[in-house]
Amino acid sequence: MTTSNPREIPFNGVRLRFESKKSFDELVSALLADVGKQPLMIDDLPAKFESWESYKAEVKSHVGPSGFILFAVMNHGAWIRKTGIQNKVLRVIIGNPLLAITMLRHDLTAGLFAPVELILIEEDDDQSSLTYVKPSSLMVVETNEPLLAAAKELDAKLQALAVKVTSTKATGLRGS
Repeated sequence: MTTSNPREIPFNGVRLRFESKKSFDELVSALLADVGKQPLMIDDLPAKFESWESYKAEVKSHVGPSGFILFAVMNHGAWIRKTGIQNKVLRVIIGNPLLAITMLRHDLTAGLFAPVELILIEEDDDQSSLTYVKPSSLMVVETNEPLLAAAKELDAKLQALAVKVTSTKATGLRGS
């Protein structure tokens, strides 16, 4: 069915910001140590495997300790310097098809927000921040309990990763 009058479905995203005493470079290193240093060309994998089981095994071999794989990195800091903004800024796309399917099986439009995007920013005083939009706040726009349950599991995994990589080793705390 096609229509020239699309249905608008409003929703409110919830942005989470984790401040860190780590330098920007330390934060980037901590994140990449967990999700992988080189992006995985995830779109190339399905053609290499005959079955879901063999595909799943290959995906598992790339998953980091927190359950995510690096898919892409965009260095906003490189081009915004041309405008006079001197902060380092890195947009990072991470995901895991084995997590994504737990949501997509309940609503294919959840794929608009899986994989997830993070932005790492160099802050004042040699500190940094990590910000993302809570996946469940983007994916679940109409009543769908199975999708909500799966998205909340993703929320928890993503928050655990954010806490892990923004925390300082000495104190285990982000803010103090």
